[in-house]
Amino acid sequence: MQPFSPLEPFNGSSDLLTLFQKFYTSHQPYDMERLVEFFSVFGGSTVAVDIDAPLEHEIMTHILEHYGHFYNAMSELIVHDPTYAKLLRAIAKGDRRTHSAFKRARLGEQKGGEALTFLIDLHLLEWERSQETPITTYHSKQKLPKALSRHKISDKLRITRPFVRFWFYFISPHHHSIMTGDYTPCLEYFKAHQNSFCGYTYEQLNLYLLYRAFKNDPIVNAKSYWDRQVEIDILARTQSSKRIAGECKWTNHKMNKKEWGKLKEKCHTIALHPDYIALFSKRGFSNELRSMQSAQLLLFEACDLESLVHPSTDNM
Repeated sequence: MQPFSPLEPFNGSSDLLTLFQKFYTSHQPYDMERLVEFFSVFGGSTVAVDIDAPLEHEIMTHILEHYGHFYNAMSELIVHDPTYAKLLRAIAKGDRRTHSAFKRARLGEQKGGEALTFLIDLHLLEWERSQETPITTYHSKQKLPKALSRHKISDKLRITRPFVRFWFYFISPHHHSIMTGDYTPCLEYFKAHQNSFCGYTYEQLNLYLLYRAFKNDPIVNAKSYWDRQVEIDILARTQSSKRIAGECKWTNHKMNKKEWGKLKEKCHTIALHPDYIALFSKRGFSNELRSMQSAQLLLFEACDLESLVHPSTDNM
């Protein structure tokens, strides 16, 4: 009998889009919202779920009730080293910045760096490089304010498999209660944080939507932006040097003009004048915002993700 493996084999091409398309083909959900929710939890895993069943039921049935098998397999994956588990928990639950992940995991630079190297080599983590411009002075004797002089540009880290992120976000921190058969703390925590958790996966998938929307002026760089002042979900540049700023919302209300205004303010803070604004909303947009849609204001809903699993269909 072969040992239980919770993850699909990594073959070098298993980027998020490939995993998403494979998950769709295997499960055929009736809408894209459900696909994102289930993929955020089980994407990249070997778990065969019933996508028509309640998500919490599938978590309990397939994961919590077989916790021992998963715990042993996930521990074997990271060679039973608690340092790797601590770092993965810190990245899953934190802001993903390298320095704050080390601090949250209580790891120094050297030990944290060694753990990163191992997990990157294992294809569980990827770098996401900062786009922030270093602070400079006009002459050698100019002194920066203390807050600025202490500021360090920090890259971020991305957990490559949705299931691995789910495990270290929700399951691993509740090890002791799950071992005693008490699943309530884990499931209640999942229920409280599900939207923000799935929102990150939605944001990552929206990058692929943006690439499709700019086929005539291909995007050459697209990722999130963060610095000491603001965070922008998506900041992209096209081949002709057009700039695109994007905001993603995975909530049960429609995105409105106020949220569009907040993104504009963020852009103003970093002296960015985007050529396009792209808004991505799980539940669509207010009538006022929809009336503003134009060639420069792009609006995408969760249902538009269907174009990623049916590439021949263009819904935009």
